[in-house]
Amino acid sequence: MDRDYFQEALHTFNGGNWYGWKTHDDSGNKIPNKDRMQYKYIKIIKEGATMPSEADVNAKIQELKDAETAATNKKTSGKQKLKDLGLDDDEIQALIGV
Repeated sequence: MDRDYFQEALHTFNGGNWYGWKTHDDSGNKIPNKDRMQYKYIKIIKEGATMPSEADVNAKIQELKDAETAATNKKTSGKQKLKDLGLDDDEIQALIGV
């Protein structure tokens, strides 16, 4: 399953669960479900919550992606270091489970 970075990023603002999705655009036209999850269709549903800027949301998305890449790179580097110490793939898998 693909990670939904957009919603993960949104949850980091305002303590989470602060937003929903508009069902109709500003002209009163129904927004199809498949098109709703866009920045322009966010609606605030939690009192006191504020709308983060689109730039802030995009920056948070990039931060989440960068953290995932760093974690993957560290895992790969750690496995290689274990191989360099003489462990085989089965031994590494037994140690770290992957």
